[in-house]
Amino acid sequence: MKLKNKVLMGAALTVSLVGLGLGQLYVDTGIDATAQGPQAPSFEVDPFWPQPLGNEWILGNVIGVEIDERDHIFIVHRASGEGIFGRNTEIGLATGVSIASTPAPPIIEFDPAGNVVNAWGGPVEGAPYTWPSSNHGIEIDHHGNIWIGGNGGGDSHILKFTRDGKFIEQIGTPGISEPDSNDTTHFSRVAEVSVVPETNEAFVADGYGNRRIAVLDATTNEFKRYWGAYGNKPEDSTKRYRHDPTTPPHTQFTGPVHCAQPSNDGLLYVCDRSSDRIQVFNQDGTFMFEKLIMPETLSQGSTWDISFSTDADQKYIYLADGQNQRVHILLRETLEVLTRFGGGGRQPGLWFAPHSIATDSKGNIYTTETYEGKRIQKFVYKGVKNIPSMDQGPLWPAGKLNK
Repeated sequence: MKLKNKVLMGAALTVSLVGLGLGQLYVDTGIDATAQGPQAPSFEVDPFWPQPLGNEWILGNVIGVEIDERDHIFIVHRASGEGIFGRNTEIGLATGVSIASTPAPPIIEFDPAGNVVNAWGGPVEGAPYTWPSSNHGIEIDHHGNIWIGGNGGGDSHILKFTRDGKFIEQIGTPGISEPDSNDTTHFSRVAEVSVVPETNEAFVADGYGNRRIAVLDATTNEFKRYWGAYGNKPEDSTKRYRHDPTTPPHTQFTGPVHCAQPSNDGLLYVCDRSSDRIQVFNQDGTFMFEKLIMPETLSQGSTWDISFSTDADQKYIYLADGQNQRVHILLRETLEVLTRFGGGGRQPGLWFAPHSIATDSKGNIYTTETYEGKRIQKFVYKGVKNIPSMDQGPLWPAGKLNK
């Protein structure tokens, strides 16, 4: 018995010394010795953001979000179109049958507190541009200019405005409905544009009709290069391939090519939405690797839009998944899914088709919803913490959710 106690005491002392050594190692390397298990960014939904829009305005499908250097949040939504609103009740003011409500202008700017500070956009008779029949995606470049695409049948162009809505230029020829992924004069149903300040290049997720990434000079609009899945030459066909999780990934983008997000270290992350995959390229078009996210997902797919964490290394990716009604948190280096949150529903922290996502300078994330979701939500960054579960559900404020 005494011998056993001595052995146990010796073992305990050894463990303590090892623990002290590891603790010192963690101190020296900046790792938290008290951390238990894997960690990831954590969030809490802000149910009171944004403030009421005023003017009896309501939103249609909110189809893009971007944030400028002032942490002002810009959204684009569909203010018109067949089936967007239930006319007799939802936009009674616009149709003259009640005192509520009317569609807000397509572009809305919020300050960090959620107040509307500007709103503009939409078709204007006699304007020197053609407003997309189904506007889609929004980008703010390093000069403060706004870029938008469109995924309607004849939306084969991109529009550029100042931050206050003054028209700058139209890129491409509108009204061409036939896709041609190897044409360098127009696009086909652009989902999103992202501009890299260092190279002044605009990366176009082109998109719903075409099956490619196109790269432009962001000042002259010169068409510089393009590529398809795996960096191959894109091919069009009369019938689009539908994702089958029992077969190898397709050699072409199956589309829509729904996001093209450049990272700070010269990579480009592309969402091939209906194929449930993210493909990673060098910005010259060289294919690096891909990762399938929830590859059993059918219909509209799992990879809708991504945004990066705001640390210098952009360690994490936030992935909006409109089919599974989740936001996934990925390790950017490997695209491993660390955890996910949300779910389907109407309450704060839940979604009907989370479509677009963006991160502000404080690490807060903003998600938009298309279809009947018709809103933007804010999720407040709460630091990097231990992961409570793979699927965290709705992230309500502490003590407000009975699980």
